[in-house]
Amino acid sequence: MESPRLLGAEVRHWLMTVSGAGKGCCCCVRVSLSRTSTARRLSRAEARFPAVGRAAAMASAGGTYRLRCSVVGHELDVRGLSHGLFPPGGFVSVSRDRTARLWAPDCPNRGFTEMHSMRGHSNFVSCVCIIPSSDNYPRGLIATGGNDHNICIFTLDNTAPLYVLKGHKNTVCSLSSGKFGTLLSGSWDTTAKVWLNDKCMMTLQGHTAAVWAVKILPEQGLMLTGSADKTIKLWKAGRCERTFTGHEDCVRGLAILSDTEFLSCANDASIRRWQISGECLQIYYGHTNYIYSISVFPHCKDFVTTGEDRSLRIWKRGECAQIIRLPAQSVWSCCVLDNGDIVVGTRNITTLTYQMMEITFLNMLYFSAFSDGIIRVFTESLERTASAEEIQAFENELSQATIDPKTSDLGDINADDLPGREHLKEPGTREGQTRLIKDNGKVEAYQWSVSEGRWIKIGEVVGSSGATQQSSGRVLFEGKEYDYVFTIDVNENGPSYKLPYNISDDPWLTAYNFLQKNDLNAMFLDQVAKFIIDNTKGQTLGNTDTGFSDPFTGSGRYVPGSSSGSNAVPAPDPFTGAGRYVPGSASNVLAPLSGVVDPFTGRGAYQATDAKAENIYFPKKEAVTFDQANPTQILGKLKELNGSTPEEQKLTEDDLILLEKLLFVTCNTSAETPTAQQLQTLWKAINWPEDIVFPALDILRLSIRHPSVNENFCSEKDSIRFSSHLLKFLSRNGKQANQLLALRTLCNCFVSQAGQRLMMSQRDTIMSHAIELKLGSNKNIHIALATLTLNYAVWLHKVNNIEGKAQCLSVISTVIEVVQDLEAIFRLLVALGTLISDDTNAVQLAKSLGVDSQIKKYASVSEPAKVSKCCRFVLNLL
Repeated sequence: MESPRLLGAEVRHWLMTVSGAGKGCCCCVRVSLSRTSTARRLSRAEARFPAVGRAAAMASAGGTYRLRCSVVGHELDVRGLSHGLFPPGGFVSVSRDRTARLWAPDCPNRGFTEMHSMRGHSNFVSCVCIIPSSDNYPRGLIATGGNDHNICIFTLDNTAPLYVLKGHKNTVCSLSSGKFGTLLSGSWDTTAKVWLNDKCMMTLQGHTAAVWAVKILPEQGLMLTGSADKTIKLWKAGRCERTFTGHEDCVRGLAILSDTEFLSCANDASIRRWQISGECLQIYYGHTNYIYSISVFPHCKDFVTTGEDRSLRIWKRGECAQIIRLPAQSVWSCCVLDNGDIVVGTRNITTLTYQMMEITFLNMLYFSAFSDGIIRVFTESLERTASAEEIQAFENELSQATIDPKTSDLGDINADDLPGREHLKEPGTREGQTRLIKDNGKVEAYQWSVSEGRWIKIGEVVGSSGATQQSSGRVLFEGKEYDYVFTIDVNENGPSYKLPYNISDDPWLTAYNFLQKNDLNAMFLDQVAKFIIDNTKGQTLGNTDTGFSDPFTGSGRYVPGSSSGSNAVPAPDPFTGAGRYVPGSASNVLAPLSGVVDPFTGRGAYQATDAKAENIYFPKKEAVTFDQANPTQILGKLKELNGSTPEEQKLTEDDLILLEKLLFVTCNTSAETPTAQQLQTLWKAINWPEDIVFPALDILRLSIRHPSVNENFCSEKDSIRFSSHLLKFLSRNGKQANQLLALRTLCNCFVSQAGQRLMMSQRDTIMSHAIELKLGSNKNIHIALATLTLNYAVWLHKVNNIEGKAQCLSVISTVIEVVQDLEAIFRLLVALGTLISDDTNAVQLAKSLGVDSQIKKYASVSEPAKVSKCCRFVLNLL
């Protein structure tokens, strides 16, 4: 028979064959409940378990957690949990059954009662958080994210969403709320988004794979994101300030310890404690598989974690103080209630056995598994501890669980070498120590509890009977039994790889781990998984409903990446000395086209009188332009530098005359219109080499204010070419004179409609380039940058574009921290006031970014007085 192969145009260099890997008898008695483990990390984890003395002391000092209750209601596994604001002591859970449920404590019975069930997602719900109370919603709001790419916001009074946030392009897998109603979301689309009420304020871009974890830090404006690209990023006012590296696999959870410290957990089975300055302070080991969730106890730095090794681990004073095993396949989520009780959500598997029809001449036993969606709560309070009967029922359920040694921390097992039940008479040496015994032909696993001084049965081990391949009908590979072992040929001349597989495994995760182990391209995930499914006839023992699949499995699996006017003391020109041509300066002040002197610049600058307390600074109604010039000096410098211009770019005498006429027409209230020939000559001049182009840019800066010039360069036909050319001069390594004049030209574009359309359509690109100049020391550049921000604020105020306002507020928050020139500060304050005037959403966003704390110091500035006065007006709004 011809061997099955994996072929396709997109993977032509792949040839896959099955050789010597027949399907064996599957008359096994149990079904593995866990997915493929990160076994290579087991020895490292075991080496870092705390000694029994420390564990015993901590258990004694901090109390022992025992079962409080099991909460039944969800129909499928529980993916997210969050402690609630109302009712006190309650929590919210979300599940793959597409619901969110609010649970209230049932004090007489120590349990919880379902108070509210919410529906709004069209696919499974993966995360939840509580939005703090506000005047409109004193009991807070509930936010849920789902596989349908949406975020639903619920009140406690309605089962349907209050509103739905749309914008992500893939599963929303993490949520975090902050002050003033802000919400941060992370998605498989590789982005995080900042929301305020029902609007997206900004998108955080920078990760190269799914954003699995997000947190808003206590300090306003600071946010954290953790990603499958193995990094964590710190964001301030929407910009990435720092990237944390160290984890060796996907970052799955984040938890805040203080204003300056946080925790992270990852698929590399480690937990890390970080300072926001970037230093990793400590690494914690203990888990033996993926860690999915981490949560901090109130008012201390102790925390809890859950993961794929079926355990809840309680960490106190930096050590693992207690391990609680659960009868589950995956412990997805956890949260800590205000009273210190711990809530965990799991994927719990119930196994059913039934006879199937004859297939390939064998009567084969098959199994079906489904998730039962049980939530379990643990407490160290004796008053809230479950009854002895309930605890015994929990232990019985745990003892009946099955453990696959290849997905746990048990290692290779030879059942013939194991001791009997008498081995349990010897006490353990540390919390969570595992001991295996053989009893009546079965291998049983027990875990030592320091606090209770006894061994607790945590399940039966399958796949460890000691049978040979001949007696079991299964295939041995690297000392373990498998239903299949495929031989994979990457190419005809290359090496072969072995891919072992059991029908109890998930084909998608098996394929993912195979590619990762052999350093093969992740783009082949679909092909490898399909190959497994096709050649095993799709036989599985677990719930593989693709509609409710794990991010690493099924149709919804995670696929990485799948996505200035004048100043009191003019600064010297960097190219020329005093008394020579200085770009943007003037010995002869020209009036602006409107005939009104700019209120922020020049001798006619407006000065507020102390007698009036009215706000005369914002909202600003018109754009601020840079109008001052000395045409004689500009032309003189242009002619001087023309001599050193490359021959093919040199201007003729006629060209120079054309530019002189253009300068006269645009700098005076002339009825003439610039000619096409003049504009072509100007375009030629602004394409001079970078070292000598600045006088031509100064002519452009003045000319762009004229409506016909503005229309010519900023019209839809030429706008992209024009803006791209200007942005080249904003490089951080560019000439300061060019940077300054390019910024001033962009500011002056706002005087006419064509320029306004260009500036607004290219806002993201222009602001992203311009903000890079904040780190320079040239105050004139800072003033030009502040003016550009102000002009954007003017037009965003007119059109009430909240996402644009969010970007502008982010720029203000970032720039105001580094600039020192008070004229630049003043213009940023006016921009801020203009943005938040008559807009409560913008006010809330500015407060969430911590802008109020950034500007307070300017309220006491004595000179110039306009700075302190404007600042106080802004603070009044905030």
